[in-house]
Amino acid sequence: MSQQDAFDRVLTSLSKATFDDAHWSAASAQIDDACGIKGNHLTYALGNSHDNVEILFSRLYYRGQCCEELEREYLSDYYPIDERIPRVRLLPDGKVVHIGKLYSSHELKTSPVYNEALPRGDYQNGLSVRLDGPSGTRIGLTIADPINGDDWSSAQIDMIKRILPHLRQYVSFRQALVDAQALGRSLTGLLDNGGLSVFQLDRRGRIVEANDSARALLRRGDGLYDQGGILRAWSPSDDAEIQRQLGRTLPRFGGQGATGSMTLARPSILPRLVLHFSPVADGEQDFPSLRVAAIVLVVDPARRGRIDPELVSEALGLTPAEGQVATLLAEGKTVRDIAAATGRSEKTIRWHMHHACNKHGISRQVELVRLVLSLAGVPQSR
Repeated sequence: MSQQDAFDRVLTSLSKATFDDAHWSAASAQIDDACGIKGNHLTYALGNSHDNVEILFSRLYYRGQCCEELEREYLSDYYPIDERIPRVRLLPDGKVVHIGKLYSSHELKTSPVYNEALPRGDYQNGLSVRLDGPSGTRIGLTIADPINGDDWSSAQIDMIKRILPHLRQYVSFRQALVDAQALGRSLTGLLDNGGLSVFQLDRRGRIVEANDSARALLRRGDGLYDQGGILRAWSPSDDAEIQRQLGRTLPRFGGQGATGSMTLARPSILPRLVLHFSPVADGEQDFPSLRVAAIVLVVDPARRGRIDPELVSEALGLTPAEGQVATLLAEGKTVRDIAAATGRSEKTIRWHMHHACNKHGISRQVELVRLVLSLAGVPQSR
């Protein structure tokens, strides 16, 4: 198999995994095959410091097989003491670094992570890379040892670097679906989701279907309009970028399309729209006669209204202080931010967070945030 064929297979598998998490195992296996590695560990996290990081998801796979036991052992026993983690967060976006270079000479001899956990998982000779994710999040990719020997070839490093932008887009697109509670929906099901503006395009880039939110967006002419069935932007520079993105997602002369994202200005004072482009693999089509070849999701930040802390307290059975803390966490604030905004100590904020979690039998901050976000569609009393 040629390098290009291997790369195209990665893009196809990532396209499928974007819409359905069940396809991640196949995508992970294709990444291993293309890069000649034993496995990979993809993480997606919120927060900047070691004390306030929340891992939103973590996937440790070997040749397409999930290794939950090893992943659980690392996250519970080794992650809190891994000297490498804070150094990975300081890496430039997209820089690929040998894991051994992230430990001091002393740590290479004494670190339990480097000398126990990494060899057991075939990661001691692996690579680490950090990517900037959407809304201040961080994407981490840890790449297991190469299959053939201890040395990394330039071809392997080049392939990893080619894949990284598409991993970033996979996470960004997936996060947009999660925010709209649309992950796992079929193509037809996406059209029924009111939290996103959804356009389905044919192989020529013409709109074949759009949901009510997308049609309303076009009618308003608020940044986007259609011309002969083709999406166009109000701003000439943004319009040129849309056409470039569509050219990559729907290559004219065949080949595998690529995902992409951009922001788009509006003639109003409202925040820029966020557009996510993704090719659609043949196996995902619900109605092949329409030849849906790509999806464009449009996220309007202005539609994300603030959740009422009183509603959160009432719906979740929390005290007013606990409801306020839970709401601010769901809005992306850190414990330090909340302490500064409310005039309380960080210890007090953590105490409220702990009690709010206990009331619902959960233990992680991210689970509390999900509970709060699930109330976003509940009408607020006035």
